[in-house]
Amino acid sequence: MKRRLEALLRARSGPLGRELALTPGALGRLPGRLAPESVARLVCGFCSTGCSLDVHLRDGAPVNLTPTRDYPVNLGMACPKGWEALTPLRSPDRATTPLLRAANGRQEPVDWPTALGAMTHRFREIQQRHGNASVAYLSTGQIVTEEMAYLGALAKFGMGMLHGDGNTRQCMATSVVAYKQSFGFDAPPYTYRDFEESDVIVLVGSNLCIAHPILWERICLNPRQPRIIVIDPRKTETAMAASDHFALRPKSDLALFTGLAQLLIERNWIDEPFVRAHTSGLDALAMHAREFPIERTSELSGLSTEQLGALAEAISRPGRRVSFWWTMGVNQSHEGVRVAQAIINLALLTGNLGRPGTGANSITGQCNAMGSRLFSNTTNLFGGRDFTNATHRDEVARALELPVETIPSTGSLAYDQIIESILARRIRGLWIVATNPAHSWINQLDLKDVLGRLDFLVVQDMYADTETAALAHLVLPAAAWGEKEGTFINSERRIGVVRQVARAPGQALSDFRIFQLVAEAWGCGELFRRWRTPEDVFQSLKRLSIGQPCDFSGIRDYATLEAAGGIQWPFPAGSELGESERRLFADGRFFHPDGKAKLICESPRPMPEATNAAFPFLLLTGRGSSSQWHTETRTKRSPVLARLSPREIYVELNPADARRLGIAPNQWVIVASRRAELSARAVLTHTVRAGHVFIPMHYAETNKLTFAAFDPYSRQPSYKACAVSLSLPSAT
Repeated sequence: MKRRLEALLRARSGPLGRELALTPGALGRLPGRLAPESVARLVCGFCSTGCSLDVHLRDGAPVNLTPTRDYPVNLGMACPKGWEALTPLRSPDRATTPLLRAANGRQEPVDWPTALGAMTHRFREIQQRHGNASVAYLSTGQIVTEEMAYLGALAKFGMGMLHGDGNTRQCMATSVVAYKQSFGFDAPPYTYRDFEESDVIVLVGSNLCIAHPILWERICLNPRQPRIIVIDPRKTETAMAASDHFALRPKSDLALFTGLAQLLIERNWIDEPFVRAHTSGLDALAMHAREFPIERTSELSGLSTEQLGALAEAISRPGRRVSFWWTMGVNQSHEGVRVAQAIINLALLTGNLGRPGTGANSITGQCNAMGSRLFSNTTNLFGGRDFTNATHRDEVARALELPVETIPSTGSLAYDQIIESILARRIRGLWIVATNPAHSWINQLDLKDVLGRLDFLVVQDMYADTETAALAHLVLPAAAWGEKEGTFINSERRIGVVRQVARAPGQALSDFRIFQLVAEAWGCGELFRRWRTPEDVFQSLKRLSIGQPCDFSGIRDYATLEAAGGIQWPFPAGSELGESERRLFADGRFFHPDGKAKLICESPRPMPEATNAAFPFLLLTGRGSSSQWHTETRTKRSPVLARLSPREIYVELNPADARRLGIAPNQWVIVASRRAELSARAVLTHTVRAGHVFIPMHYAETNKLTFAAFDPYSRQPSYKACAVSLSLPSAT
């Protein structure tokens, strides 16, 4: 085994060595056979929009990039993060060698055999003492699909771990569950072209201008002069540019959309032929919606009866193409699943599914959250299957040529439950890959305490200075986007290719290569003998997709994806390339056994943490800048992006509240919750209503304040609302 590990580490050419030796002489071995001065085409590694970037190479090194002009996603456009995508790769503070915590408490450099030996020894020791379930992993939406699949297979089938989840739990779990329950499968139905073909575009809890600027550009290309309706407590940049802004009371979404359903049914504004033919549950929904007459809906939502009537009319007029879109404002909620389904209900009631310019459309956050949802093998078995289903386990075992007994027959704990199990000492070892929960997890200070209780924590990342890496017993240096190859799946289900254009620094390896080495060190490498390259895994994923709604077995290889400008699933064997953008449900058939979509409803529940006299303000969080991304692990390395957003943390508050409290513009204020407090610059603005404050989520301090509430169906955290107080610093 040791000789095998050494051989893998010595490799400097061929499929396993490409990441270590990108030189002019090696260019002929790279996919596409790049010339010394040439262009490589990669799908961007930041958000889920899935733009394509042309990276310009000179003498085998990337020197610049431009947006791909003919790619069907971004059509020659890029946001600030995309333009700066190469800069984080060149950062001088990249992780370049494994780091192992020594007896003196310091992380010391070690070689790869020592790091792998420490990891496998400590994890095996923990499992032998406390059982296989005592070691878990947390995956990500930031690495390529093939790496996600390798990690999920290695951890679950090779290393015997029962529990693993991904950071997509923080952003997309709500939509996953909503789609599964309503449609029968996690199936975002739309294509980005729907932005250009809608007559009415309804954006719910989505600041598209900031969070997904290229998608806002797609709206701007709409020749139909659409009516743009924004439903959001804040007057965001998107709300300012919209036709209508409905500033509802925070977390009153479920009451609002149920009340709108009642108006549509009561006034006979539904597409009854469509509803009767293609949905189930209308009678139950109609009975439930009667509890939300227009007057009660107005009282709960804070919108006037006139506004409610106008909104109902806008989404129901016959012949109009209406599309509904939502992001984290819906997903990150204590009842997000039912809110998303209430939006889906409106699309179904009005017949706005399956046609151009329509849909109930969840916009994803991370670059490969869709890949994670289907193939990370965390809480779902590969391809949207179920660990508890014996038929599904047999299908996966046959597709991967694995003994079926290696596949767990129980599902994993969700992210928050894994954290709780660490606190309860049931989980004692944890492997975190390409995510920074010590920054991003809700109620951040509590999580740092929990991670500090682990017997052994492994963090695998491209930087060793993240908040989570600082807590690790072992840090494994990983290559980044652009230093490896694989595929991403974007929000509209488009599979696109990532290519290697740069060499990872020092001893850093691609996540794929690290998983190979861990498999060999653990002694289960033979299970994955066919997975020599990422494209080998892609071929396995094709087999795993067969028979599932996400079937893409008709895609031959990476070259086919590149030539087509990406391909949306489904694309089963025998499919022919036609339109570059395709939507689901054009035939009116959904993925439940009866072929119908389900209308699902439930009464609203109180906000978990209400304001009171001591904490009178409601804290809202979200994206504050199109130039920063999540925990800033990469974007803060770019001087250009740093200049495009405030470096000091700030809090937006309404001028009326500022006058009452004696707070002046740009003054430092204390924002405190029941858990912690922070200092922030005061920004006085009418974008937030009186009684509300807003802090961008990318600042490290923000999640010290947030309250750990979770949706009961998706287990997604509710980042968007908690009670806080504002005060001036005491004079000392």
